[in-house]
Amino acid sequence: MSRSASETRKPTVAVVMHDPAREPGHAPAAAGPVARGALLVRGLQDAGYEVVALLPADADLDARIVDLQPDLLIVDAESGVRDLVEHVALATRDTPRPIVLFTDDDDPDTARLAVDAGVAAYIVDGLKPSRVKPVIEVALARFARERELRAQLDQARQQLSERKTIERAKGLVMKRLHVGEEEAYSRMRRQAMEKGLKLGEIAQRILDAADLL
Repeated sequence: MSRSASETRKPTVAVVMHDPAREPGHAPAAAGPVARGALLVRGLQDAGYEVVALLPADADLDARIVDLQPDLLIVDAESGVRDLVEHVALATRDTPRPIVLFTDDDDPDTARLAVDAGVAAYIVDGLKPSRVKPVIEVALARFARERELRAQLDQARQQLSERKTIERAKGLVMKRLHVGEEEAYSRMRRQAMEKGLKLGEIAQRILDAADLL
């Protein structure tokens, strides 16, 4: 039996690279970003990932990420980590995805800044092909867990807001119709069922109508 396309599809990766040689007054190293990039690409391919692009950290980064839609981003930076992390975070703010950063910068403040900006894994001096797969797997798991927690938090906030709206609307119905709490709630539920709406939506309509009076 042949596998479906979704089962055989390789996770896609875009690698964002910081090239210090582009900075004014910087003398390019013999190996530099090109050698690091080749090492990283080999590690990614050996780990079963499809590298869709090597991207410079330029003004078109956000547009390229939108076009490519990679499953995750690998950021490779020997230096200039702060600016690069801020750039990548800005480029992915509307389409969050896992970000793994390989760097030689072991400054704790830089690491905290990177994590605060959304980097799932901050790896210092760890650019070895054999380490790429386990690092990415941990980063993907962490990203998925954080996304789940954010969704749960958003849902809890929405439910709390909805309960407050229902309570306000119920109080208004009690006052306007001179009925008790149970009767007011019953009327709101009945109206919601008749109109095929959620109770919270009916409650909001009641409040909106009251504001017009």
